[in-house]
Amino acid sequence: MTIFLQSLISGILIGGVYALIGIGLTIIFGVMRVINFAHGDIMMIGMYLTYNFFTLAGVDPFASIAFTIPLMFLFGAFLQKTFINRVLGALPQNQILLTIGLGLIMSNTMMFIYTSDYKILTTPYSSSSFNIGAISISWPLAISFLITAAITLLLYWFLMRTDTGQAIRATAQDREAAQLMGINVKRMSILAFGMGAALAGTAGALVSPTYYIFPQIGSTFTLKAFVITVLGGMGSIVGATIGGVIIGVAESLGAVYISSGWKDVVVFVLFLLVLLFKPAGLLGKSKM
Repeated sequence: MTIFLQSLISGILIGGVYALIGIGLTIIFGVMRVINFAHGDIMMIGMYLTYNFFTLAGVDPFASIAFTIPLMFLFGAFLQKTFINRVLGALPQNQILLTIGLGLIMSNTMMFIYTSDYKILTTPYSSSSFNIGAISISWPLAISFLITAAITLLLYWFLMRTDTGQAIRATAQDREAAQLMGINVKRMSILAFGMGAALAGTAGALVSPTYYIFPQIGSTFTLKAFVITVLGGMGSIVGATIGGVIIGVAESLGAVYISSGWKDVVVFVLFLLVLLFKPAGLLGKSKM
């Protein structure tokens, strides 16, 4: 039972960060109906930003999100206005090819600058933990989860309670109707992509103390983001949150009870079962 609880809690903690990645992709898809295959690479940029803040300026990885969030928002807004906006009305395959191309440019640019060597952020608390009874909890994972929870709640309040947030939700529900009601849907698209990039970059900063940093890591997290988004229900922030936690728990339990090499297989089997029995995702057609 102790091993089970240990694995369950660890899965929930890492699942919270996974949820942040999924929420970013969900916002982008919900507002623009663009399948962003560069999402994981945007997260990778956030990881390298955190690495630079830590190595060059001595800024703690968790404290660096104060700089990462606005910088990644601006980067996402630039990508949307310069590239993504041009293919909003194009065929889906054109959108996919564009985002894949942007991801390749990002990863290869980072490889050119930093080479393909793995980078490690070593902080005083990287391998530290605290105990609750017989259960050991990692400090980096616990801090990441608390920050993720705070950002998620703040984002939910923003979308539900502010005029801009409601305009974003209206654009996600019906783009043409929102435009007829006087909402600047182009501006909402820029905000949505910027927010999605900021969330991805923040997730990158939060996992930096516990993950190796290298240019190709983005592809791994892109796949996780899609699984989380589809699992929870495309366009649902609550669904992405639940999906992220489920994926984190499935990975953790799979690594303990089956094999660490098979944990991704467990995730994809779960994903396929959801697609077979509930193709719309756990929360169906729910909207933001």
